[in-house]
Amino acid sequence: MAARLLERYKAEIKPVLETEFPKNKMLTAKLDKVVISVGAGEAMKDSKLMQNIQDTISLIAGQQAVKVIAKKSVAGFKVREGYPVGVKVTLRGEQMYTFLDKLCSIALPRVKDFRGLNKNGFDGRGNFNFGLDEQLMFPEVVYDNIITTHGMNISVSTTATNDAEAFRLLELVGIPFTKGRA
Repeated sequence: MAARLLERYKAEIKPVLETEFPKNKMLTAKLDKVVISVGAGEAMKDSKLMQNIQDTISLIAGQQAVKVIAKKSVAGFKVREGYPVGVKVTLRGEQMYTFLDKLCSIALPRVKDFRGLNKNGFDGRGNFNFGLDEQLMFPEVVYDNIITTHGMNISVSTTATNDAEAFRLLELVGIPFTKGRA
């Protein structure tokens, strides 16, 4: 699976980007990493629920997820230093390509009334962020093993220097964007 997307990048996508954005061939945009993160919210008080979230994200990513620990106490959010506040996993290389292929071809088409990802998720430096409402769209997740549904934030980092180049890269990779103005 991953080899298919990586080979397609080398054979089809990279030459298109080199012609559309002519500059040094070594500066052609490519995917750098994908970070999947979940903020725990009320789950930080329940270690069993935090472990379930960590196991689910690990299953989706195909790589062990880590708990994010609070560095400071914040009284307004009822967070103490050392408490687990979320779960994240960083994917690079083949794992990244496998996840993106699975996301674009299997998971996103399973979302009810899906019309594409919003183009406003770019940060101005060539990175794209979007959120998913629940984890049940992934085929690895077994509904009976889930304690509670949770969303996740997915951040796709590229080596592109601007949003136009990153948008074109992700469009060629196969990420479905909404049609129209926004």
